Parts: sequence; C-alpha cells; structure tokens
Amino acid sequence: MKPSVRFPAPAALRRLLDRFPVSITLLRRLAYASIIANVAIVVTGGAVRLTASGLGCPTWPRCTDGSYVVTAEMGVHGVIEFGNRLLTFLVGVIALATVLAVLAHRPRRKGLLGLAVAVFLGIPAQIVLGGITVRTHLNPWVVGLHFLASMAVIAAAYALWRRTVEPDGPVVATVPGPLRTLALLTTVVGAAVLVVGTWVTGSGPHSGDHGAKRNGLDPQAIAQVHADAVFLLIGLSVAMIFAFRATGSARATRAAVVLVAVELGQGLIGFVQYFTHLPAVLVAAHMLGSCLVLLATLGVLWSTRERRPRQATPDTVRTAEPVTAAA
Repeated sequence: MKPSVRFPAPAALRRLLDRFPVSITLLRRLAYASIIANVAIVVTGGAVRLTASGLGCPTWPRCTDGSYVVTAEMGVHGVIEFGNRLLTFLVGVIALATVLAVLAHRPRRKGLLGLAVAVFLGIPAQIVLGGITVRTHLNPWVVGLHFLASMAVIAAAYALWRRTVEPDGPVVATVPGPLRTLALLTTVVGAAVLVVGTWVTGSGPHSGDHGAKRNGLDPQAIAQVHADAVFLLIGLSVAMIFAFRATGSARATRAAVVLVAVELGQGLIGFVQYFTHLPAVLVAAHMLGSCLVLLATLGVLWSTRERRPRQATPDTVRTAEPVTAAA
C-alpha cells in the first residue's frame, strides 16, 4: 500500500485547518466548480483567438512594455486579452480553495491531495504557456499545446470530482477485461482527435491575430484526417454501447450512450462549421464541445470500475477483477 500524501504545512496552518473542517459536500462543489472554471477558460481563450485579440496585450507578463494592465490605447482587443488573463487568476483561486478544502476535510482522504495539487499547479503552467504563446507571436503549435494542457487540467479536475465520493478501498473492474480495454482504446483515440484538432485549427483562418503565421499544413487534408479519426471514435463508442449492453453493464451502457450523443453533436457542429467557412460562433461551440467530449469519455472510463470500501469482505474483493487505478 502506498503511503498517504502528507502536507508539510506549518503547525499554525495545520491547527487552523483542524479548527475549520470542510464537509464532503463543500469539497465536491469546489471540485465541480474547478471543472466549470477550467472549461470556461478554454471557451474564453477561444474567444480571444476568434476575435483576433491574441496579441491584444502584445507582451508578457506585462500587457504593454510600460503597464501590467490594459490601457485605453489597446482598445477592445486589449480588453478581451487582459480579461482572459484575469479569469486565469480566478481559476487559480478556485483551485487553491480546493487544495485547502482537501487539507481541511476530515477524515483525510487518500489520493485527493495529489489530484487537487495537480489541478492547482496546472494553472501557473498554463500561465507560462500563455506567456510563451504571446512571446512567440501566437505560434500555432504553441497555441495547440496551450489548449491540450487545458484538457489535461480538466481531466485532473474531473478525476478529483469523482474521487470525492468514492471510498478509499481497492479499485475493481465492473465490466469484463476486454471491454475495459475497449474503453481505454476509445479514450486514446479521443485524445488523438483532440491533438489532430489542434493541427486543423493551426492551419485555419482563426489565428488570433491578423499577422500570426499558420502551421503550414494543408487545411483540407488535415481536416480529412481529423474527420477520419472522429469516425473511428464514434465507431468505437457505438461498439461500447452494444458490448456493455450484452454484458448487462447498465451504468457503463448509459455512460457510452451519453458519449455517443455528445460526439454526434460535436461532429455535426464540426461539419457545419467546415462547410460554412468556419464562422466564429460555431468554432467557439466546437471548442466547448471538445471539453464535453473529454468529460463524457472520462465518464465512460469511470463507469467501468469502482472502488470498494475498505471493510469489504475478502470474498467480495476476491470475486472482482482488480485493475490499476488512474486516480
């Protein structure tokens, strides 16, 4: 058994946290708020790019060479870019509050602190990536990495949210091994769709600034690769529905149905935006849809396993198939 994470806080802070214990309800709400906040920062970041405000603040960490805040001369583009920077700090405050809530919760929960810290550290990492994005004049590869980092933070926030209501016992599979492998494969393909999607974005017209370079890929060719990956993802997701139903896994079946519904909606937005020459409003909806597809995919993964209470009988644990937990 791995040792639990200890918090090397000063004694005064530990005493303060002990005096104000946090309920599991508040902790779960903070974790949920962290998911929403990180999805929101993806959408607002998209708004920055779609309004050509990516260099509204042309330098970093200052907004201009002489000011940390937006000035009147920067106009609306400066306001949009600086507003997105401010929102990042709000996301960080929520992440920090979640870390403190984990520390103040009694009894201490195994695994929660590591996830909460991962979400919190993802915020300064995103700030640095955002700075590199500005410094490289919106290099499309860096912009794509910035987006994918947000996806990783959202995944960690989701894992934390799900862990808050799980017991601390062993993880066991609730579906046969091959079907869990199918769910993992679907997750990998979903991640590949996100990566290729950033390549499509980097080849398209919404660069974030009229002078920003594109990645040099052929827009039609890379869009076709993206579409093919989406078809594969939907095919695997539909296969999961039938496979889960055949094995009587009702919870996993429901999660797979939700995933397919979200994928079909996202796919419809993608096709419409492509044939309507990428209107900004549909591109923004597509970015939101990417977050929802990720969350729905993680929902399927969680539906294929569960944690048993520590006091579970040896026979109960022995009859379930052990798996390696990601959270």
